[in-house]
Amino acid sequence: MHVLDVDGADIQGEGKRLRDSGSAVPVELPGGVRAWAVPHLATLKALLLDPRISKDPELHWAAWRAGEIAADWPLRIWVSVRNMFTAYGRDHQRLRSLVAAGFTARRTAELRPWLERLTDGLLDELTPGSDLRAEYAYRLPVEVICQLFGVAEDRRDDLRRVVDSVFDTTRSPAEAAASAEDMYRIFTELAADKRSRPGDDLTTAIIQASSDRYPALTDAEVVDTLILLLTAGHETTVNLIDQAITALLTHPAQLAAVLAGGRSWADVVEETLRWQAPVPYLPLRYAVEDIDLGDVVIPRGDAILAAYAAAGRDPAAFGPTADEFDLARDIKQHVSFGHGVHHCLGAPLARMEATIALEALFTRFPGLTLAVPQEELRPMRSFLSNGHRELPVLLG
Repeated sequence: MHVLDVDGADIQGEGKRLRDSGSAVPVELPGGVRAWAVPHLATLKALLLDPRISKDPELHWAAWRAGEIAADWPLRIWVSVRNMFTAYGRDHQRLRSLVAAGFTARRTAELRPWLERLTDGLLDELTPGSDLRAEYAYRLPVEVICQLFGVAEDRRDDLRRVVDSVFDTTRSPAEAAASAEDMYRIFTELAADKRSRPGDDLTTAIIQASSDRYPALTDAEVVDTLILLLTAGHETTVNLIDQAITALLTHPAQLAAVLAGGRSWADVVEETLRWQAPVPYLPLRYAVEDIDLGDVVIPRGDAILAAYAAAGRDPAAFGPTADEFDLARDIKQHVSFGHGVHHCLGAPLARMEATIALEALFTRFPGLTLAVPQEELRPMRSFLSNGHRELPVLLG
């Protein structure tokens, strides 16, 4: 039994140990909760496509159904919400189709000019000794979320506060419960405001979404969907931008190839997603029936943990150089935005944010360097969030 490090001090080392242990590995999550981590790319992709794998704990997680998961379990909000993230089968189809109706390609594309202006404004505010995580990688996605949701300026500090709490896996049960309560209050108030005063925003679109096949979302489903879009749309993009900047600053030849036009900013984004998955592990999925993987059987009703970071460095998929950041890599496949029916709806927006942010940053500051040695960068204290606590730089 591998006890996962809740501090996330060595995510890639832990991922290698999991890969070396089998196609699915028994692990212990915070609170003593047990699951099977799946660290190999081919096996993980197959499971993410397998209809025998569910995301609904009410239907398919034996420990949850038996009341064995404590009410104050720190990761409870990851499985207790009722939205497309925790739905299965036809229920998932219903929820995803209604949300997708509001999360259109047109809405994403229309954000580009505003996003470019926002990026330029954030760059204007940087000082010579900036912390790029706090002042750039963090601020950009949270402002995008606020703009998308139609959050008023005087309520954005509340939203920023709860963002920080969701991925902190070192919180006590009491702190986790207080954070969840705060989050539900904020989004319940936002949804109520948009019902009374609709706007041209994603919150209103989700509230009003319906179709010939499906009725509108319930009030509870609207709130839980907003929570999903916040957690999926913010931290992932923050860490993607953070890790991409770090990768380029610590691989000057790769950066030079991009600046010379030999490689694209899209190449940087995809290789970063593979090399440093922004969300190393994603809770949880469940075996609808016994799943035989050859070397091990995952019993019906057991929980499954997608080990995205480990899969991203799988030598079976990416060869002996899997641990290297290489923009010339032929194989760009990864599962950092999920795979199959639960593939992230916001992936095009995250990619657009990151490519705009990176190109603007290195165009403005081509002499950018780290302000400390790479080994002094401190990882986030979380096994669900793969970024740095600070990213101090010299603008050059």
